Amino acid sequence: MRVSILVEWDRFTYVVDCGPDFRCQMLRADVRKIDGILFTHEHADHVAGLDDIRPYCFQMGEVPIYAQQRVLDNLTERFAYIFETENRYPGAPSVKKNRVGKEVFQLQNLEVQPIKVMHGNLPILGYRFNAFAYLTDVKTISKEEKEKLRNLDVLVISALRIEPHKTHLTLDDALEIIKELNPKKAYLTHISHKLGFHAEVEKKLPKNVFLAYDELEIEI
Repeated sequence: MRVSILVEWDRFTYVVDCGPDFRCQMLRADVRKIDGILFTHEHADHVAGLDDIRPYCFQMGEVPIYAQQRVLDNLTERFAYIFETENRYPGAPSVKKNRVGKEVFQLQNLEVQPIKVMHGNLPILGYRFNAFAYLTDVKTISKEEKEKLRNLDVLVISALRIEPHKTHLTLDDALEIIKELNPKKAYLTHISHKLGFHAEVEKKLPKNVFLAYDELEIEI
């Protein structure tokens, strides 16, 4: 379930989240550079790999990070040595904070639309990049935010398991949202072993819905 995704276009590479196995994921995918990191929320499985950006900092200097103010504050406290401005440890990663609100913002030559979703009672962010959207740790999405997810080529959305969960979508919940939003294709992510075996689950999914997996590449 500890997933980071790469979003690449032209010569740019951005990452959404960096969990505790971030280094292994980047080595396996042979990611030589990143231009920034977008955070969905502050839970450990989405931020605990922040220290592993050191090699990218040595290469490019400050790595821009993008998150809600609450998340930036949490990271500043949790990784105080990274955000320290005086007597910094010379090997510490360097980051540049960028606050994300509800407004569209620019990454290089691409507009990004933040999507506010609820992870139980915690407001977190998904992101839309042109006709691609990524939503993880979702429990509910308001009608207003769903309108920002129309006309998608690809929707990636979480579906933890079959049984109900207080803070995550079940498989049926995710499929209901996919049906409502009607993307051309959808991929289910942040899944647990309780969802079942990959091949068996896919047999039961609508023809435009698939299970995501490690090193999956999607071209749009």
